[in-house]
Amino acid sequence: MTVDDRPDDQDNATPDSRWREAGDRIETLLEASSAGGTLVRERAEQLVREVADLYGAGLARVLGLLDAAAIERLARDDLVASLLLVHGLHPHDVHTRVRTALDSVRPYLGSHGGDVSLVGITDGVVRLELAGSCRSCPSSSVTLELAVEDAVRAAAPEIESIEVVAQTESAGLISADSLFTRVHANGDRSGSWIAVPELAELRPGEVGGFAVAGLAVLACRVGSDVFAYRDRCPACDHSLAGAVLHRRAGFPVGDAVLRCPTCRAHFDAVHAGARVDGDEHLEPLPVLVRSGELSVAVPVEVRG
Repeated sequence: MTVDDRPDDQDNATPDSRWREAGDRIETLLEASSAGGTLVRERAEQLVREVADLYGAGLARVLGLLDAAAIERLARDDLVASLLLVHGLHPHDVHTRVRTALDSVRPYLGSHGGDVSLVGITDGVVRLELAGSCRSCPSSSVTLELAVEDAVRAAAPEIESIEVVAQTESAGLISADSLFTRVHANGDRSGSWIAVPELAELRPGEVGGFAVAGLAVLACRVGSDVFAYRDRCPACDHSLAGAVLHRRAGFPVGDAVLRCPTCRAHFDAVHAGARVDGDEHLEPLPVLVRSGELSVAVPVEVRG
């Protein structure tokens, strides 16, 4: 199964993806209007504001006709929620939205032995406390950064920054200094999210190979959860193509181990790809639902 870069042709875009890119297209059109001079640009911006205000007033009227349950259902739709946020009509305050976002990534953090809690939000700055026991995983800081940063900013685009509060130093804690390093350095992000709707087709216990933005990825479904890893065995440096999931004898339901078909090394598919018979780790890639589609975070060195 292969996922290639999406074409720019709007006729081939899904309705959701087309509207997700609407903000960028509007900004491009405004920039193009600058070629006509300052007055033309100002009139174009005023036109956009008038249209936005009109639709904002219409949305407010619609919400006024609905009950709380219907508004809650609307707020769970990514596209509608983004419009409600733009017009200041979202039913939940920023604290509620950030907590919900953290809840959405907590199962993924748990697969790394980590957890996150909201300390507070002051003057647009979200302060988080992270803890866990995944210090031995070389890619933990990168994958956690991608998952937490993206989920929080998607739920609360009005925030200005995210800060990590360090816990009392002890063995096994995630280093707060290492987390968000790329975010704080020149505002750079550590990767790009690529929609891979084919992941939803994986059946429980199934393992599949995918090409995501040129990166070979191995994904598997354990129960209702999907996990993704770079398709490379750290023990023998070969592809994991042909790997299958096993449940270890005596372990509870939900235990899932990937066995390299080349060197027979075993890796815990649920807990960050830790090797169960050695010290190596598979390289985990975050998998989250974004705009209704399962998406994989591709590292910056692959993104280019």
